[in-house]
Amino acid sequence: MTSATTGGRMPLLDHLREFRRRILRSSIIILIASGVGWYFYNPIINTLAKPVCDLGAARSSGSTHCGSLFINGVLGPLNLQIKVALLTGVIISAPLWLFQLWSFIAPGLHRKEKRNSILFLVAATPFFAGGAALGYSILPIAIKVLFGFTPNSLNNLVKFDDYLDFVLRVILLFGLAFELPIFLVSLNLIGLISGRAILNPWRLWIFGIALFTASFTPTGDPLTMALLACPLIGLYFLAGGIALLVDRRRAKRANISDSGL
Repeated sequence: MTSATTGGRMPLLDHLREFRRRILRSSIIILIASGVGWYFYNPIINTLAKPVCDLGAARSSGSTHCGSLFINGVLGPLNLQIKVALLTGVIISAPLWLFQLWSFIAPGLHRKEKRNSILFLVAATPFFAGGAALGYSILPIAIKVLFGFTPNSLNNLVKFDDYLDFVLRVILLFGLAFELPIFLVSLNLIGLISGRAILNPWRLWIFGIALFTASFTPTGDPLTMALLACPLIGLYFLAGGIALLVDRRRAKRANISDSGL
């Protein structure tokens, strides 16, 4: 940190400079990781399109189209590859730019809180990956439900850009939603919220999760909402249980400290 830092505090101007530096580093990290997305463009596209059509099989059979997907315009293929590369870079570099975010917050935290922040980063990656994998796994169901509303006399042609936005919305929604227990446990570890405060309003939490899934799931069908809401409710209670255990350990250490042992 700069010499202007005193007692873990920074003047506003230095704070803004530090924020700008972290943003610049994160942007460079994402751009470098986007090169991976550019290089592996075809395998990524094949994976994303699989819920609708098998691009590999269509290519090997010499077919000029694949299901209902199409790319429009002269610049359409280039724009699509740039979008896929950038979004891939954001996803695969998430631990690194999250570390930059943590480094920006860290000067205001005590040593123990910094350690808990590192644990948050370590745990957030697999939870996000698990949520994203679940989101991708339900895509065939969601797409089948949505395509089912197409009248029998019409064909539903889907622009690949629109399809990609839909797929990434589902994946990101599930990935971010699975960060809920990490967020709650982290707040408990740094002493901002207790386990009882997490679990006491459990009815409101269940209602809020149900409302969240109903509002943000792209399909709106009960099956897709249940596939997101049920794991979230389970993770919420798991986070509350972990927070209670942390509170008991914290209280036990405080009692030992007060007794002078």
